[in-house]
Amino acid sequence: MAEEAKQSRRYWVWTGIAVVLIAVFAVSRQFTQDQIPVHAAVVVRSTLRSTVSTNGLVEPVQNYEFYSPLATSVTRIYVHEGDQVKAGQVLMQLDAVNAKAHVASAMSGLRTAQASLDALQQGGSMAEQQNLESNLRRARLNLQQAQSEWKALTQLQSSGAASASEVAASRQRELLAEEAVQSLEQRQRKPYSAIEFARAQAAVNEAQTALDAARVVLAQTTVVAPVAGTVYAVNVGVSDYVEEGKLLLQMADLSRVRVRAYFDEPEIGQLAVGQPIRIVWDARPGHEWHGHITQLPSTIVSYGTRNVGEVLVAIDDADSGLLPETHVTVTVTTSSQANVLTVPREALHSEGGKPYVYRIVGGKLVHTPVTTGTINLTDVAILSGLREGDLVATGSLNGSALGEDNPVKVVR
Repeated sequence: MAEEAKQSRRYWVWTGIAVVLIAVFAVSRQFTQDQIPVHAAVVVRSTLRSTVSTNGLVEPVQNYEFYSPLATSVTRIYVHEGDQVKAGQVLMQLDAVNAKAHVASAMSGLRTAQASLDALQQGGSMAEQQNLESNLRRARLNLQQAQSEWKALTQLQSSGAASASEVAASRQRELLAEEAVQSLEQRQRKPYSAIEFARAQAAVNEAQTALDAARVVLAQTTVVAPVAGTVYAVNVGVSDYVEEGKLLLQMADLSRVRVRAYFDEPEIGQLAVGQPIRIVWDARPGHEWHGHITQLPSTIVSYGTRNVGEVLVAIDDADSGLLPETHVTVTVTTSSQANVLTVPREALHSEGGKPYVYRIVGGKLVHTPVTTGTINLTDVAILSGLREGDLVATGSLNGSALGEDNPVKVVR
């Protein structure tokens, strides 16, 4: 009987333990089933930068391109691509025979025009002056004869030997002779009009301009480096025939280059003069250059299938390593905030235009409104609403929607 009672108590003890274990298991299972597995991030302080990247083309700040001033041929080339040259160094020589002929012709034209102007200023040529003097002497003689005739007829009229009409006709001839003398004397004093002088001076100026232009062309047949730099393109060869305007050679100071960057239209509003730029070139992996924006676009242009604005970027640490016409990638820092609280961008939510995050407090989500600052592709600056060290949910692992007071389980 005692043994049976003992076994009965043992049975009920084990039964009770089993019931308790089942209850604990059920509660635990129910609890874990309701927890949403989430990734989480700790609110930390860091420097947050917002950047925009695009492509660009390297170009010299001051590029020197030399073109043929006339149709001719190349006689000598003194440099090769990549050569370092000094200011004043001769780079190329073109055939200058025709250019010299044009200078000679223009000089002859100037001498002729100047001689014509000098003649006007001196009262005309020697032949013109002699002819004028001869005509003036003849006119004065005619005047003397007319005056004598008129006096004689006047005396005869008083004695009735000459009629009034004869005296009047004689007086008219005298006046005409006097007018002829005055006209010739006026021409002798001022033989040419202001218009004639202006026309002669214009001819001299035109001839001088033609001579200057011919001399410029002649000078351009000898290609000379205007500054010290690098020849980076030679576009012709010795004995080549070149038409007028043909590109002959290009050079620049490659320590002074810039980048023309092409930013898509929606990004232009984020740009400002002075913003820092990072430049990389695929041909030199691991190397980067730094610069800043110096000029914003004044218009939008088509660039392939894109509408872009052309932005000029000064390179602050140019080292002759960037070659003209090379394609580079530029990244501009449009904004930067130092020592600010940051969270991953996926932790940020918005409702009605108001941003918020879900803090994890005691295993549950807490809807927390925040004020944001700089936002880049990966992170968000938090200006208020969170403290350093807070834990925020960045998303669920099973696709469940996050909500206030949801129990969660952080999965590392």
